[in-house]
Amino acid sequence: MFSVYGETGRLFKGAMEELRHVQAVRAVSRLRAVEPVGRFPASDPSPQAAAPVAAAHHRPLAAYIDAMQVPRHPLTRVADVMSHGVITVQADIPVLQAWQQLAQQGVSQAPAVDAQGLLVGLLTRAELLNLERLPLPDTNALVWHALLAQPVSEIMWTPVPAVARETDIRHVARVLLDTHLPGLPVVNDAGMVEGFVSRTDILRAVVHDPPLDLWS
Repeated sequence: MFSVYGETGRLFKGAMEELRHVQAVRAVSRLRAVEPVGRFPASDPSPQAAAPVAAAHHRPLAAYIDAMQVPRHPLTRVADVMSHGVITVQADIPVLQAWQQLAQQGVSQAPAVDAQGLLVGLLTRAELLNLERLPLPDTNALVWHALLAQPVSEIMWTPVPAVARETDIRHVARVLLDTHLPGLPVVNDAGMVEGFVSRTDILRAVVHDPPLDLWS
């Protein structure tokens, strides 16, 4: 089950197929991933260069074989892979303070919540560094001060899609591909943030559990 939350509360609740028709979610899809540019340099055909490459290929294979020996259970729900104890930021704090929170915690995004702890948006490092918003380097210092002093609510993504713990991981992956968001907040029925499911969480599950287990 998916939801969409904004500053006025929950705007939508329904299945993945219905979520695609929500205008606010379609607007998020203007984000695009960075595409590779140019070509990789030709590999060194010498035996000395081949040895490290062979070793590099062996390590993932060995890790996969080791994983096969560990008892596993099928991973199908968001609850199986999501991150708990997720960092949130208050929507009314200054941008500078929120930026410092992300840097200190080493994360690239955080759900934004109101004074009651309800989801109202998503703050991403990409939005903090949006070139359309940043002043030029020679701009008066007062302009930079004003930018960093404005509340998070001025630059966060809102409305933002959210997901329930019981949602199928494949449906989340589909929404992440459609919207180009780095992940989705996980909320309960009241709109309180319980966790976060990111592309990294899903990829980590694939690494530690073979794909056939993940999709079974």
